[in-house]
Amino acid sequence: MFKLHPKLAADCFQVGNFPLSRLLMINDSNYPWFILVPRVPDITEIYQLTEVDQVQLAVESSVLSETLARMFGADKMNIAALGNVVSQLHVHHVVRFKTDLAWPDPVWGKVAPAPYVDSVVEGMVIKLESAFSIDFKLG
Repeated sequence: MFKLHPKLAADCFQVGNFPLSRLLMINDSNYPWFILVPRVPDITEIYQLTEVDQVQLAVESSVLSETLARMFGADKMNIAALGNVVSQLHVHHVVRFKTDLAWPDPVWGKVAPAPYVDSVVEGMVIKLESAFSIDFKLG
């Protein structure tokens, strides 16, 4: 049975579900930062997913990346599946701007997280829900 890692649960807002993955948003207003977590138990690496799920994850990642880039006017999308701290398979999608606090370096550990205000989170979730095509409505 799928269970979200406690650190992801503590550090993120749960936004919704794609067909394969749970969509999370990191509680750090320094960057629009989202995570896809395949709802498959005991998976730490992409190659451990079935071929069908590997393709589905790639599709969900591409749809999310394109949507975020368009929504926020990204200069660059950073996408990574590291798993050094949280071994549960999860894929980061960070919207980057040439003016952000970490540019051009990676965002990890660069500046202290700045938690979101609840009303901003609610507004962002509403924007995301309306941005996805009918095939990718969050559930």
